[in-house]
Amino acid sequence: MAIREVLKMGDPRLLTPALPVEDFASSRLAQLIIDMHDTMRALNGAGLAAPQIGVGLQVVIFEAGSNPRYPEAGSVPFTVLINPLLTPLSDELEEGWEGCLSVPGMRGLVPRHTALRYQGFDAAGQSIDRSVSAFHARVVQHEVDHLRGILYPMRIRDLRQFGFTDTLFPGQNLQDD
Repeated sequence: MAIREVLKMGDPRLLTPALPVEDFASSRLAQLIIDMHDTMRALNGAGLAAPQIGVGLQVVIFEAGSNPRYPEAGSVPFTVLINPLLTPLSDELEEGWEGCLSVPGMRGLVPRHTALRYQGFDAAGQSIDRSVSAFHARVVQHEVDHLRGILYPMRIRDLRQFGFTDTLFPGQNLQDD
């Protein structure tokens, strides 16, 4: 099990756009995905992007099921998404509270598309093409933003809706994403 250090907001590597994966058969990619999975699980995350552990490749993973940090979230299957392309399915945006392992201890109200189509590849280089909504759509958008050098606070419209988790939600024991 390889739990990697998660970079924190302020590290310039989080602001650098990631490069596409070209070699799906590489042992480096396979080990990266294992490390990301171990790290996400150890930190009870709903997702993780390769740039968050200092690897500038277009790789994200996500999953939600019985996560104490997201009791209201529907089930999202474990997914490895490489070289993703997102296409909104409508112009409708919904604001929702987000946190991030790279912005520990904070939450913000972030607008996201309510439904989208995502395309890309899995760890074996097989095509993925899904249309999703609700929390599933939110987590994909959040993770793919990391590949573009965007952290969720950059999307917050009203900074009065951004703050420390324990102050915004006293007694709720919420952690970072």
